[in-house]
Amino acid sequence: MASNLELHALSTGRKPRVVTVMTMLKQHLFRYQGYIGAYLVVAGVDPTGSHLFTVHAHGSTDKLPYVTMGSGSLAAMSVFETQWKAKMTREEAIDLVAEAIKAGIFNDLGSGSNVDVCVITSEKTTLMRNYITPNQREQKQRVYRFGRGTTAVLNEKIITREEISKYVTVSELRDEQVVAAAEKMEIDS
Repeated sequence: MASNLELHALSTGRKPRVVTVMTMLKQHLFRYQGYIGAYLVVAGVDPTGSHLFTVHAHGSTDKLPYVTMGSGSLAAMSVFETQWKAKMTREEAIDLVAEAIKAGIFNDLGSGSNVDVCVITSEKTTLMRNYITPNQREQKQRVYRFGRGTTAVLNEKIITREEISKYVTVSELRDEQVVAAAEKMEIDS
């Protein structure tokens, strides 16, 4: 994608706009009909203003004042819907985004444990890694290493050939040289 954007910039003689990036991404994803599992948030500032898009794996897009994607997106969206307002200061926006990400972290087990914030302006892009680390990993209180054979066997059942024959077809391969479609199965008797 980066090389296509560079070619576009060279052919037009100007920097590509955010909508151009979003269009190229959605056309590429639409071509593969969702088989590329990429769900993206595209953001940037160009001469026409600031833009924020979501691009789904099948190529559909949304343009909204705030967006969320991923497994914690519902919790994050609830924070945006209740606290977002137009014309926020930089600090208010960073705090709101951090709160939304924290809501996703605490309400979804698959959302990671650190808050990263990216601020995009017309002059520069600032990525603040580990802006907040609400789930610091601590030292374990005990050593959880168990020796072999310490796990108790609660139940053991041996299935004979006659019992398994009720459910599947069992065929014995007599000749080791014969290539068959089935694998040889060891049977306890």
